[in-house]
Amino acid sequence: MAEKVAIFVADGTEPAEAIVPADILSRGGVEVDLVGIMPDALVRFGQGICIQADVSIADFKADDYTMLVIPGGSEGVERLGGCKKMIDAVSQFIDSPGCYVGSICAGPTILASNGLLEGRKATCYPGCESGFPAGTYQNSDVVVDGNLITATGPGTAYAFGLALLAALKGEAAAKEVASGMLIK
Repeated sequence: MAEKVAIFVADGTEPAEAIVPADILSRGGVEVDLVGIMPDALVRFGQGICIQADVSIADFKADDYTMLVIPGGSEGVERLGGCKKMIDAVSQFIDSPGCYVGSICAGPTILASNGLLEGRKATCYPGCESGFPAGTYQNSDVVVDGNLITATGPGTAYAFGLALLAALKGEAAAKEVASGMLIK
């Protein structure tokens, strides 16, 4: 199966944390779907930015994807954290060979609250780590722990996107996209 990524989005999602990784992955030749969990396919990101989701959660099938990504934004995370279908898919992916989970900003709190960070290393937006298991939190912009990739927030969305791409397509592909985008 070709690499395909689902980035879950809801009203209140931080726009940079969904769109920047989607852009980087697409430039790297990875198919990306923004999967909206709202009843309407129109998603109102934080800062009032609206987008049309590619796929509704009702039509989402985890088996169609190689990687699942949970962006942040406190209101969006609150909504995403209540999406049982997304939680079930991420729970399935977290320990599955060949599957990846990415999360940025407050998004990793969803993983922590569902017991998915036990024995893992991860990062998140500063101050959101209080629910992490002991020894999990790493004070780094991006943390890659096997098939789990986490990052701190909007300012690290480019590094996060490149880490996601490197996991799927290799370091050379990530460096090529970074060079084309003038990312140092």
